[in-house]
Amino acid sequence: MNIAVFFGGRNTEHDVSIITGELVISGLKGLGHTVYPVYISKEGKWYISEKMDNVEFFKNPNLKLEGEVNLNLSQNLNGSVVLKTGGLFNSKQYVIDLAFPALHGKNGEDGTIQGLFELLNIPYVGCDVVSSAISMDKALTKLFYQRFNFPTTKFVTLDTNIWEKEKDLVLKDIKTNLTWPVFVKPARLGSSIGMTKVKSEDDLEFAIEVALHYDTKVLVEESVEDLMDITVALIGNEEPTYSLIQESAYSKDFFSYEDKYLNEGGAQLGNAEKSIVIPARLDEKTTKEIQEMAKEIYKLLGLSGIARVDFLYSKTYKKFYANEVNTMPGTIYHHLWKKSGVELPELLKTLVDLAISKKQKENKLTFTFESAILKKANSNKLQLKGQN
Repeated sequence: MNIAVFFGGRNTEHDVSIITGELVISGLKGLGHTVYPVYISKEGKWYISEKMDNVEFFKNPNLKLEGEVNLNLSQNLNGSVVLKTGGLFNSKQYVIDLAFPALHGKNGEDGTIQGLFELLNIPYVGCDVVSSAISMDKALTKLFYQRFNFPTTKFVTLDTNIWEKEKDLVLKDIKTNLTWPVFVKPARLGSSIGMTKVKSEDDLEFAIEVALHYDTKVLVEESVEDLMDITVALIGNEEPTYSLIQESAYSKDFFSYEDKYLNEGGAQLGNAEKSIVIPARLDEKTTKEIQEMAKEIYKLLGLSGIARVDFLYSKTYKKFYANEVNTMPGTIYHHLWKKSGVELPELLKTLVDLAISKKQKENKLTFTFESAILKKANSNKLQLKGQN
């Protein structure tokens, strides 16, 4: 197949996406596919070029990008899409059979690019528009947990408008209904960017201002102390398969960006072996309960392809809480799948097969409906009569 791997993006997780994208590109090539790297710059420009198939390319301080995509995308009758570069006389065309969005965060993992693929009627890897959008929003995810009675920590949400008009009421609400310490997070950001652990009301207002610098919506939630940070990866459509549980250690009050991606090569990238315990140090009963809950969350949210469900486990009270959902885990969490018995080639092959299967089921739906509305429409009443 001709597969386009989309990576980069106009968001704060741009660099992480490059690493995920290059891993996917290399793996898909190993399966015999023709792979086209589609890089989205921090400014939002698209580029397609076979030269961008390795991380070293993006380490060049004098990086020169070629192959800017003219976003006059066109469709073929067979369901493929054509990406075009160049001008009128030096145009180059790339026929794409399947899209693999290796994007993280806003403008990639939030349902936006998935919506574009839906409009273009092209199969794509991963979750759909609705499940991506809900999962990207930590506040909506928490409301979803409440609706279906999944255990989660107490929280308060706010947005820029409420903060500007009713700051004192917001602060009072947090102080009255939550117990210190609390975490303040941008609601639609990942990788712990803009997140602060607040231990007293003295630092609360500043932490909220920091979070609002990255997002117009903020989540404030109670902290789980004596914490074990754990996660379950899942793959599948209607009946997902879950991985072993990963336990992550960290150096500060929370699993920071540095812990995830920089220290010892990054725990989220599967490199910081001292910071990762697989399987997590949990008893068999608790392990099974968490895995099954992750599977239930996956199915109820309508996730597909691949995702990761994070949990917070209190070692003091032996209780766990559903935390965040990640619909495109960094490096597709291949390290956890490997420990679970699934090597990268098998993982990528499964993801491609799942995307095709999902598209085939959608193609069986009826998208037209014969109607007499236009015949019976009264132009005079609709004020559509032509003017002289």
